[in-house]
Amino acid sequence: MKAYSLAVLVVPVLWLSALLAAEPLPLQRAVELALAHSPGNAAATADEQRAFASYLEVRNQYLPQVVVGSGLGATWGYPLSLEGSAPSIINTTAQSALINPALRDFLRAARTEWQASTFDAKDKRDQVIEETVLSYAELSKWETLSGHLSEEYNDALKMEQSVNQRVQEGIDSPLVRNQARLATARVYLRVSQAQGAIDVLRTRLSHLTGLPASSIQTMPESVPRLPEVKQSDSLASLALDTSPSIQTANTRASALAFRARAEHRATLPTIDFAAQYALLATFNNYQEFFRAGSFQQHNATVGVSIRFPFFNPSQRARAKAADAEALRATKDAEIAKNQVSEQTLKLQRSVEQLAAAREVADLESQIARSDFDAVQIRVEAGTATLHDQADARNLANQRFDALQDADFELERARIMLLRATGELAAWAGVPAK
Repeated sequence: MKAYSLAVLVVPVLWLSALLAAEPLPLQRAVELALAHSPGNAAATADEQRAFASYLEVRNQYLPQVVVGSGLGATWGYPLSLEGSAPSIINTTAQSALINPALRDFLRAARTEWQASTFDAKDKRDQVIEETVLSYAELSKWETLSGHLSEEYNDALKMEQSVNQRVQEGIDSPLVRNQARLATARVYLRVSQAQGAIDVLRTRLSHLTGLPASSIQTMPESVPRLPEVKQSDSLASLALDTSPSIQTANTRASALAFRARAEHRATLPTIDFAAQYALLATFNNYQEFFRAGSFQQHNATVGVSIRFPFFNPSQRARAKAADAEALRATKDAEIAKNQVSEQTLKLQRSVEQLAAAREVADLESQIARSDFDAVQIRVEAGTATLHDQADARNLANQRFDALQDADFELERARIMLLRATGELAAWAGVPAK
């Protein structure tokens, strides 16, 4: 017996001990933990908060900005200004925008960019859900298949031992022994692939959910039934209406269009509210430069500041650059729309093809299993050999493994289609954002 045979004998035991130590994790709980733990989802939320703060920053320019300070200083001769204001004990200024066409469009741009960040956060959230669901479904497939692979390997070992005895007795040739060892090696390869996939997928789910990898065990019954996909449905149109990536691209294009118009309107007149109060000190000798009795310590000014930007070549160049950026964003939105439409249609058609492939794999598995049962009856009746039985068993196992792969590929395509149409979160049982 080869060295790898002894190693694989331990694999089923390790799987069983791991399953006993692990706590079953329902799909919905895995998705909820991934959404709470995902760094990408947290980063998207931070971007959304930053965009909202930027919107408030622009909007609050319509509120008076009040600054209180002091301009104390000694004077010789007429009191000159300190930083644009007369020396004073207390100096208070207030200023806010009243009429500013450019600021109004900058405000619209900031609000639209905030909306775009909201759509982008939803897209990142759906991405986390999809990654978690696909990893969970694939792990469930391999965990379910592991028991069958263990049986396959035990059967292959028994057949190899029987062939070794027959070769020693001179009944079979060494070539037959090599064929039996090849069959065992093929099953060993499949077992190694399964164990490797399980380790990788558990680690991935551990990174997504924050749970220890060794404690993750799937519950296949917790995966909701996937809805049927009708080829007559216009899923591409539905994806265009619900896709967060398209909504993000469209709103960002609108934001850049507002920003470009604001850059053009920066050359229009503006009117700002302005007010100032100052408490002047007598030690600055103001009274010496005013008529007797006309000096007073309390002074205030309230009015408006009007600006007419007649000539500003730099601003005009900036506006042209903003126009080009807005045009680029519009074309990017069109590209995103075409990509989503094509990808959704491709997924919809692939579901039909994968369903047909899955039916073929199912029929092949049933036929191979029936042939194996028939060969077993013939072996018991003495009309078939052990080699015929081994060949039939190997074919049945291969057809069964192919059926499991076809099942998962169909499931993967349908899950990806749910994300494309905006129905993945509801299907996974988590509330939409």
